[in-house]
Amino acid sequence: MTIKVFVPQDSSAISVGADQVAAKIRAKLQTINGIELIRNGSRGLFWLEPMVEVETAEGRVAYGPVTASDVDSLLEQGLLDGAQTHTLSLGLTEEIEFLKKQQRLTFKRAGIIDPTNLDDYKAHGGYKGLERAITMSAQECVDEVKASGLRGRGGAAFPTGIKWQTVLDTPGEKKYIVCNADEGDSGTYADRLQMEADPFGLIEGMTIAAIAVGADKGYIYLREEYPHAHQRLNEAIEKAFDANLLGDDVLGSGHNFDLEVRLGAKSYICGEETALLESLEGKRGEVRAKPPLPAIEGLFGKPTVVNNVLSLSTISIIFEQGAEAYASFGMGRSLGTMPFQLAGNLKRCGLVELAFGVTLNQLLNDFGGGSASDKPLRAVQCGGPLGTYLPESQWDIEMDYEALAGISGVLGHGGVVAFDTTVDMSEQARFSMEFCAEESCGKCTPCRIGATRGVETIDKVRANTDREANLILLTSLCNTMESGSLCAMGGMTPYPVKSALEHFNEDFFLPTVEETSTAEGSLPTAEGSQTIEISIDSIKKAGTSS
Repeated sequence: MTIKVFVPQDSSAISVGADQVAAKIRAKLQTINGIELIRNGSRGLFWLEPMVEVETAEGRVAYGPVTASDVDSLLEQGLLDGAQTHTLSLGLTEEIEFLKKQQRLTFKRAGIIDPTNLDDYKAHGGYKGLERAITMSAQECVDEVKASGLRGRGGAAFPTGIKWQTVLDTPGEKKYIVCNADEGDSGTYADRLQMEADPFGLIEGMTIAAIAVGADKGYIYLREEYPHAHQRLNEAIEKAFDANLLGDDVLGSGHNFDLEVRLGAKSYICGEETALLESLEGKRGEVRAKPPLPAIEGLFGKPTVVNNVLSLSTISIIFEQGAEAYASFGMGRSLGTMPFQLAGNLKRCGLVELAFGVTLNQLLNDFGGGSASDKPLRAVQCGGPLGTYLPESQWDIEMDYEALAGISGVLGHGGVVAFDTTVDMSEQARFSMEFCAEESCGKCTPCRIGATRGVETIDKVRANTDREANLILLTSLCNTMESGSLCAMGGMTPYPVKSALEHFNEDFFLPTVEETSTAEGSLPTAEGSQTIEISIDSIKKAGTSS
């Protein structure tokens, strides 16, 4: 019987020595027959990487975090038998609490299969969805997606089935499927993990999308900073072509679908779908005015489905298990599961896939383990660098699109970044404006100029220069950017700024020498406090009017 040993080749594991661990194990076992070393993807438990697993009769047994220097002692203490006496032993992988409590659908194969082994993928349900899709009409395929309740996992949360219906109904001899894999939000890594751990899942989902809307060409627009994902995708695409799962007459269905990877050029704005399409066409990555929608006039002016990695990877699961099964997860209009990505100051950072409805508190404490610094957590940013900052009073919020929107929050791509009490929220607000100024495509004035003025105005507020006037100016500036920007880049930059002002306003007050001398660590003077209250009230009104 062959003993299988698994060492991740995910970039997060490689960054902390997985290649060295694999090389050491291979060197030690090269003279022993019946041993197979498999480079799997990561399961997303990043604080335990590199996590080595061995297959036993009871299931896989895990050890981690393992370094190359640990290999000798692990082998001496029965690694190949799944012995659990070593200090790095974690027991059965599936019984690790962080993993056991999850509801994995999109990521059900992550860390389990050899990413580019087609037989391994099929053995775990792969391509059953495509086999079902080719027996259905285009409209039946679109109806299946509608029935699942799947919404875009990239930020806007637009219903996927409605987008597909638009492309299907739009006449055109040429249509495209474009995957937005330009994952650039801080604290997010689910797209990368999926592409490195289960690339066939994305390929299958895109092929089903092509059948559903009548497209014959697809592109994966991948951020240049993901070389390992690039390699995995190209290997998987080549094998899919060889197996007649891509190309002409896919599985004898009469459908043709060609697919290739295109690399981006380190531009955050190209995560916006129209800027991405401009870049794919070989142009400068600038946002297009809408309408027309990309579903009607997209890539090269043709009807185009633009979905992100998580949305398209979930399609293969929906068609494998059925729309009803997928829609049985979640709450309200947020159906299915969401891969939340824990990052920042947490003991256990990693991917948590759960049905919509889990609270932020549960993610931070039950899964994240609380603050890594042992200082109290103070703020959490959800939804990337343009998401709002949530204070502790809002951490019992249910993580679904509508619930977060009700408190002016953003779920976005599912990133959750935690900060402890050492954070200066005025610096975080300034960073939001600075980030926008750096990454703006420059096409519209509110974003291009507003962000630059925003940095300057926040600097004046922090320096106590005409505080009241500059806080009012900052309010007006945020309102202009929010309502006047061409896309979400400028339109959402005010979100973190306004939330930082509303919930952490004390960080924007730098006491004068006279005020400091009254009492060390004292609160701002009444005059200073009044200025803050006036400004916060005006910001709330600005948000309502916009």
